[in-house]
Amino acid sequence: MENSTLINQTIAKNLANYRKAAGLTQAELAERINYSDKSVSKWESGNGVPDIYILIELAQLFGVTVNDLISDNAKKRPKKNLLRDRLFIMLLSCGLAWLVATCVFVAFDIIFASGKEWLAFLYAVPVSAILIIVFTGVWKYRIGNFFAVSALIWTLITCIYVTVSVCGGQTHGLWGLFIIGAPLQVLEILWVFFRASLFKVKKTNKSKSKKKNEKVEKSL
Repeated sequence: MENSTLINQTIAKNLANYRKAAGLTQAELAERINYSDKSVSKWESGNGVPDIYILIELAQLFGVTVNDLISDNAKKRPKKNLLRDRLFIMLLSCGLAWLVATCVFVAFDIIFASGKEWLAFLYAVPVSAILIIVFTGVWKYRIGNFFAVSALIWTLITCIYVTVSVCGGQTHGLWGLFIIGAPLQVLEILWVFFRASLFKVKKTNKSKSKKKNEKVEKSL
């Protein structure tokens, strides 16, 4: 019993430290793993521990190992170090996209010298937005993902319009692309609200299922 209490306290301390280092509140962490904030609070107070599957998910979220979560010798992470690392990864990826755009610009300028090579930089913007969408989706940064998708919609439409215009095409009917962008933006906003509602339903169902299991265990 004493060993169990010590393990609970160790996990509670490590979980709280890693959560704060990641710059997350208990509610935000709960949302990331599709659990209630009451469960996170219970784990951090030492009144219970996550199951092994949640420990694995938490370890992946914090960028540590499961052993770091349950060990007294858990490695320390400076405050918000995880956020800084992830921001650096996104910036580095976007930087690579702009490096490729620069190489394309130089190559086309040498080979064709048409004066339209600068379009490579224009297309680097939606490519950067796609990279940010991927990373924010994997890390479940929903606000960042929302703005990245919005940026992709409008910058891609702008790229198509400008490309046709620069290449001598007819732009008279292309204004319709911007009209199409409006419902796309509305659909994205609706999806954000739908996803939030879906999460609440899942969390409620999971909470009910957990309470039912607890009652069964007590009855046994």
